[in-house]
Amino acid sequence: MSWINARRRRPVAGYAALLLGLVVVGLLYGAFTRSSSSAQASSPPASQSDINTGKDLFDATCSSCHGLDAQGTSQGPSLIGAGAAAVNFQVSTGRMPAKEVGAENERKPPVFNAQQIAQLGDYVASLGGGPAVPDAQQVSTSGANTGLGEQLFSTNCAQCHGFAGAGGALTYGKDAPPLTEASPTQIYEAMLTGPEAMPVFGDGSINPSAKRDIIAYIVATRKEPNPGGFSLGRTGPVTEGLVVFLGGMGFLVLIAMWITYKRRDPRPQGTE
Repeated sequence: MSWINARRRRPVAGYAALLLGLVVVGLLYGAFTRSSSSAQASSPPASQSDINTGKDLFDATCSSCHGLDAQGTSQGPSLIGAGAAAVNFQVSTGRMPAKEVGAENERKPPVFNAQQIAQLGDYVASLGGGPAVPDAQQVSTSGANTGLGEQLFSTNCAQCHGFAGAGGALTYGKDAPPLTEASPTQIYEAMLTGPEAMPVFGDGSINPSAKRDIIAYIVATRKEPNPGGFSLGRTGPVTEGLVVFLGGMGFLVLIAMWITYKRRDPRPQGTE
């Protein structure tokens, strides 16, 4: 015991203990990241033919902004490590290829078909990995907890997209798009890759089960009726009533001014 205490008093022993602790933490972190990356790379490997076709499509339609090797330019970011999920989201929603460089790329009809989009994703994934396109089981809403999804959406998403996913304005010309047309796969991919001004919600912050709950809530809101008429962003009866009140009051003020003007007696001639 005295030998151990003597060793502890030496500075070298303290450095050795610190080094051992760092090694243990590194091994634990490596084991965790390997397990998470293996879960992301569960999709079947792409064939070299699809990768080559995807490269041809990329060179023809994407390289002018992202570079011939997808390394990025002043007009577009690097796609190395972006993954097939980011490509599938951007291209399937028609945001890419972009016609011009702007603050926000809005949703449009896609330029490529599903096979071409998959080939583009295979090529980008071959450059540096990245999140894979989620499969049908990952985005299925069967058995999902809609109530928990509402809580998660209100906490993480409603500040930008609105509590019902109707979208909203951001700064510098950007906006949070409405989620009314987004498919479950596109919603999952957006959380996984963080397009535009959206932050990345990896599996460490929102796990796959919670992502399914959020998707279930978004899909459920699309089926809810609007008994009050126009939804006005589905922000509730208070906002709708306020719009009606302000509009009605403005109309009454205009009517009153018009009646007052019509009934005003003309001034006698010769008076100042």
